[in-house]
Amino acid sequence: MFYYVLKYVLLGPLLRLLWRPRVEGLEHVPETGAAIVAGNHLSFSDHFLMPAVLPRRITFLAKQEYFTGPGLSGRATAAFFRSAGQIPVDRSGRDAGRAAIREGLEVLRRGELLGIYPEGTRSHDGRLYKGKVGVAVMALTAGVPVVPCAMVGTFEIQPPGKVLPKVRRVSIRFGEPLDFSRFAGLEHEKAVVRAVTDEIMYRILELSGQEYVDAYAADVKAAEDRPRGC
Repeated sequence: MFYYVLKYVLLGPLLRLLWRPRVEGLEHVPETGAAIVAGNHLSFSDHFLMPAVLPRRITFLAKQEYFTGPGLSGRATAAFFRSAGQIPVDRSGRDAGRAAIREGLEVLRRGELLGIYPEGTRSHDGRLYKGKVGVAVMALTAGVPVVPCAMVGTFEIQPPGKVLPKVRRVSIRFGEPLDFSRFAGLEHEKAVVRAVTDEIMYRILELSGQEYVDAYAADVKAAEDRPRGC
C-alpha cells in the first residue's frame, strides 16, 4: 500500500513536476505478467525516477547497504526502501550472486516486474560498463522478456557523491522487449548467458548513447582508486 501512496501521492508527483522526465517507448513495457526491466545505472536518482513513470509496480534488487546504515538516517533509509518494496541483496561473498538470482526469480514467479541494473553498481564516470550475467540467468530460468531501459541525464543531475540532485530535465527510454525463448533450458551454459547479457547491454547502449567499456565497473573503479606503484 505504501508503494502506491509514495508513487501517486507523495514522491511521484513531485518527481514528475521537478524533473519533467521525457519518456519514450513506455508501450514496450508489458501491461501484465512477469518481465525484467534492465537499465543502465548512473545515479541514485534512478531508483525513483524510473518507477515514477511506470504505470506498474516495479521491484528492484537494492544493495544491502541501503538497509544497514547507522543512526537515525540509516534506519529511515532502510524503512523507506522496505516500504517501497525493494529487496536487500548482499553483494559480498561467493554466494552473493546466487542470493540475488533467488530473490529476483521469486519476484518473477509472482508475475511481477523486476528492475535490474546489470552493471551491478552505479557508473562512476557516466560510461556504460560490462553487464553481469545474473540478468540472463533470471530471464532464461523464468522464461520472461527483458525490456532494455536507458536513463539519460541522471548522471549530470546527481553524480556519485552528490547528495541533492540538480533540477534538470532527464529522459527515460524503453526499448522493445527482448525474447530469449530460443535459449530455454540453457541458463547454466556460460557462453549462452554471456551472449544474452551482451545483447541486453548492446540494446541499452543503443538507447543511451553512452561510451561502452568492456570491463566491470567495480574493477575499473578499484583500479583507478588504487595508489600508484601498487
